[in-house]
Amino acid sequence: MTGWLAVAGLGPGDERLVTEEVRATLAEATDVVGYIPYVARVASREGLRLHPSDNRVEIDRARHALDMAAEGRRVVVVSSGDPGVFAMAAAVFEALERRPDPGSFDIRVLPGITAMLAAAARLGAPLGHDFCAINLSDNLKPWELVERRLRLAAQAGFAMAFYNPRSRTRPHQFARALDILREECGPDRLISFARAVTTPEEALATVTLAEATPEMADMRTVVILGNADTRRVGHFVYTPRSAG
Repeated sequence: MTGWLAVAGLGPGDERLVTEEVRATLAEATDVVGYIPYVARVASREGLRLHPSDNRVEIDRARHALDMAAEGRRVVVVSSGDPGVFAMAAAVFEALERRPDPGSFDIRVLPGITAMLAAAARLGAPLGHDFCAINLSDNLKPWELVERRLRLAAQAGFAMAFYNPRSRTRPHQFARALDILREECGPDRLISFARAVTTPEEALATVTLAEATPEMADMRTVVILGNADTRRVGHFVYTPRSAG
């Protein structure tokens, strides 16, 4: 097989945060595959074919990419942020697992700056000690599991970063998540909302859990909950490395 497949992270939005490794790989590609708005971030050029698709067809997209690589094409599957964080790298390997020849593919995963890390950097250092990341969408797992993980992470004292907190089709779930966090962490815990970080629409806000409302988040927002020691210093939020 002369083709290859790269799964690449485009970062959180600012083109300056796309790594040189990803830029060089895109320059060699014959085909780019991904969710419509992510493919739109890739400049068209002669010899490059773009294959945008809907966000709910991840496995089909991965199969298509593998098929093209098997035909000898140089394929890049793009994700926002990092492809290994709630993104396409896992889908590619899931599709690969179903093929009879998984060892014959040349596959590389190219890291990117996640929305979580970009948001934390803008806020200061809210993830300065132990933390976890939880996807609040129940599209691929039951909501009961989301609730259980929220409670256990809160009881363990983690700072938490939340992806996909609230959408038009499930606005009630983030309200429920806030109720759980207030029960487990109390009303004074700091929670930060970082929307569209590194883009012109960027907006940041830090409040207590008592002050937080569901409407403060949408699908372009990363929400970061501090741990019991997280505090403000000036207009920054940080979690000491010596925290509990």
